[in-house]
Amino acid sequence: MWVLGVTERRVMGAFWVLNLVLFLVQVVGIKGAHGIGEHGVRIWPMPLSVSHSHKSLYVGKDFKIMSQGSKYKDASGILKDGFSRFLAVVKGAHVVDGDTSKLDQSRVLQGLNVFISSTKDELQYGIDESYKLLVPSPDKPTYAHLEVGLTILFILFAINQAQTVYGALHGLQTLSQLCQFNFSSRVIEILMTPWIINDQPRFSFRGLLIDTSRHYQPLPIIKNVIDSMAYAKLNVLHWHIVDTQSFPLEIPSYPKLWDGAYSTSERYTMADAAEIKRGINVLAELDVPGHALSWGKGYPSLWPSKDCQEPLDVSNEFTFKVIDGILSDFSKVFKYKFVHLGGDEVNTSCWTLTPHVSKWLKEHSMNESQAYQYFVLQAQKIALLHGYEIVNWEETFNNFGNKLSPKTVVHNWLGGGVAQRVVAAGLRCIVSNQDKWYLDHLDTTWEQFYMNEPLTNITKSEQQKLVIGGEVCMWGETVDASDIQQTIWPRAAAAAERLWTPYDKLAKEAKQVTGRLAHFRCLLNQRGIAAAPLAADTPLTQPGRSAPLEPGSCYLQ
Repeated sequence: MWVLGVTERRVMGAFWVLNLVLFLVQVVGIKGAHGIGEHGVRIWPMPLSVSHSHKSLYVGKDFKIMSQGSKYKDASGILKDGFSRFLAVVKGAHVVDGDTSKLDQSRVLQGLNVFISSTKDELQYGIDESYKLLVPSPDKPTYAHLEVGLTILFILFAINQAQTVYGALHGLQTLSQLCQFNFSSRVIEILMTPWIINDQPRFSFRGLLIDTSRHYQPLPIIKNVIDSMAYAKLNVLHWHIVDTQSFPLEIPSYPKLWDGAYSTSERYTMADAAEIKRGINVLAELDVPGHALSWGKGYPSLWPSKDCQEPLDVSNEFTFKVIDGILSDFSKVFKYKFVHLGGDEVNTSCWTLTPHVSKWLKEHSMNESQAYQYFVLQAQKIALLHGYEIVNWEETFNNFGNKLSPKTVVHNWLGGGVAQRVVAAGLRCIVSNQDKWYLDHLDTTWEQFYMNEPLTNITKSEQQKLVIGGEVCMWGETVDASDIQQTIWPRAAAAAERLWTPYDKLAKEAKQVTGRLAHFRCLLNQRGIAAAPLAADTPLTQPGRSAPLEPGSCYLQ
């Protein structure tokens, strides 16, 4: 492929000319698709703005990626790997054995140019995830003055904003949804070009929780979940690693902790944990002081007593040394800004029933509730010393919200109204109310997932900004590797659009997006993700994890 050796300045100048041309083209007749699935737009989640026309293009056999004029050097291979995954999903549904050399070459795309203005590739909360995707029609000769030897131009640019490789990865996901297999030519085609897509997320935190304590999830399954998250532009994997039932993670500082795993083969090494990212932030959770019985399998002194094993022993300094060691090991692998310290469902009766703990409480003039507060705040201090900001379940706020570190994010799960109180108190909040966004609640429909609004009754803009996003929760009591994906999808996708798409672009009624979500569900199936049908609740099935009711097309189930 011939590429002109233009300078970055000339490329940027050409970019501005192209934008002027595109504006004129839009004015004289490109259809706008700004509504919910208007004019055949099937992208999920719906972007900020979309324009397209009616031409078709073909993807060349040797479709390449380039970075003409880009500041980003991709030293760590993030963009290269993302492009490889893009090609894999685009070509994965069918054998692409057509010969593009026999097609009209003016309609064959030879490659993709990615322009990224930021040199950094740190994956972190609050990074710029915006992108602009331009897929021009081949019969627009005015595009040739760009001096780029490509037919597609994919540009990441926004005035006064630094664009990142992670915005580019989102753009690749969108581009992949524009591609489809042509059964006549046996090649990949893109319909309705030229496409002009501007996009950015509504919330910076768009999460999915998985629980590997109630059921162990093998590493390939977790990676598969992460890939499926990227398809829907979810960006945080909340890893509820340990709980009462098992402690599957290696902790080098305290190597006996994973004696609490179900078996010696149902474990994760720290090297395994480092593999769980792939362009997704990992929010690791260490749920304390409750939900921690499994810790004592390796270190029984963490229990208040042999007969009363939960919550962790608040009176024992060793308890906090272990938490410090765990968070020290976490900090070497989990680089996300936040760590989740749990704090929910703490039954403190063990502390008063155990003589040495009860004695400690009296010596420190504490009752059970005060000891609970003491434990949570001590854990917070340790996390802060390791450079983390903290997420805690909402019970901590409900009981002693004014004592929490100002660097706390309160994770709402019990019900409505909590987020309002949290942001009114000046703290940040993540919304996961269980009646709408708990995936293990199999009777909750995808429509309910779609219509759950994180900013309900929060009207002040400064308080709305404190809601950093939301999360759907796949608790593990009834899921393992055999059914996790069909329980997550497509309902998680409904929430994903709520968290990505601007509020005024969202459907006012869920039924308006039924066809588009069904198409996305079928796309997931084509990519090897076992997403369940959108079937309504019937006496024979439930909305979550349902099976097809009868023979028929994927798109109608």
